[in-house]
Amino acid sequence: MARETTKTPAASPPNPPRIEYLRVQNYRALCDVEFKNITPLMVLLGPNGSGKSTVFDVFNFLSECFQHGLRHAWDRRGRAKELKTRGQDGPLVIEIKYREKPRSPLITYHLAIEEGNRGPVVEEEWLAWRRGKQVGRPFRFLEYKRGQGRAVSGEMPDEQDERVDTPLRSPDLIAVNTLGQFAEHPRVAALREFITGWYVSYLSIEDTRGQPEAGPQERLSKTGDNLPNVIQYLKEQHPDRLEQIFDTLRRRVPRLETVQAEPMQDGRLLLQVKDAPFDRPVMSRYVSDGTLKMLSYLVVLMDPEPPQFIGIEEPENFLHPRLLPELAEECRGASEHSQLLATTHSPFFLNGVNPEEVRVIYRNENGYSRVRRAVEIQGVSEFVDAGASMGHLWMEGHLGVGDPLVNAGAPTKKGKK
Repeated sequence: MARETTKTPAASPPNPPRIEYLRVQNYRALCDVEFKNITPLMVLLGPNGSGKSTVFDVFNFLSECFQHGLRHAWDRRGRAKELKTRGQDGPLVIEIKYREKPRSPLITYHLAIEEGNRGPVVEEEWLAWRRGKQVGRPFRFLEYKRGQGRAVSGEMPDEQDERVDTPLRSPDLIAVNTLGQFAEHPRVAALREFITGWYVSYLSIEDTRGQPEAGPQERLSKTGDNLPNVIQYLKEQHPDRLEQIFDTLRRRVPRLETVQAEPMQDGRLLLQVKDAPFDRPVMSRYVSDGTLKMLSYLVVLMDPEPPQFIGIEEPENFLHPRLLPELAEECRGASEHSQLLATTHSPFFLNGVNPEEVRVIYRNENGYSRVRRAVEIQGVSEFVDAGASMGHLWMEGHLGVGDPLVNAGAPTKKGKK
């Protein structure tokens, strides 16, 4: 039987920004890790404790820095004592390379953070690109250290343009976040808008069962506690898209008819699910975890104005295994308008993705995380070309370091250590 696929239409621009490279240093177990040739959909797998959630948190950390400030994101993670790699000196470094649209110049954003006497400080921050036939080191059109620095304004900053010194009020302020609020720095503003709009999910089923105050809200929160508000918004502003979400949900949840977000007399919203053949809907507190989880994911992936980056951690939780390949297809459809990162322990979800989209994370003998592209592991591409799926290859031990028994020194099915 053919596998169901659902292509997700999007109202967002067809050419969203794309991250092509990520480097992380001194971030917990990520002593020095590089992700090259990042695809629109990237799936992380590996043993427990290998560093998948830490990579996921790197994106959440950056998002929080831009939304709430560096000090908030730093303190919430236990400051340098808990955040920086054990046994290592030097700043925490995050570096990304991205394009604002296809064939536009590759831009590098470098952020280095240290802990000072009064809290975190931005040790070094810069933005650089290489335009046209420019040779040599990419031109840094923004460069700051501990709140002091300069930036080049204009639509296409160039080496011949004037660098304007613009000190920041405090060394814990991120220059891109500060200068990106001003129209004279459009390239900086574009990066600020990109990162500020990231959606990194830490979905809590219990939170989706709540009864928030009534009022439409455009985007699902990280925990999903405003799910009724988003349903209300879609019903009022995008009823066709809401019906598409319900159509997909009906195909995956037997007997489900519709989902309703109804205002109550006390001003709160009550989420209810109507299933056949019954006349009365069921309150969300009695709805299955899997139904609410799938509904939440569809609301994010089929958002009429989707975020440009989406992170989903372990989507397999609470869902029937046979639904996971279809969810992987939904993620791929969403990756046409949003860059998407997912972590997983599920071979069923992995069966819906390609080797080029999979990164295997593991710990080396020093306890630090390392990463390999599945497509570079010997034999993987050949097996897939012959009809094998990624989940089956993983379970049979063909991904090597991605198998916890291999890392523990136990033999695999192939008899290797």
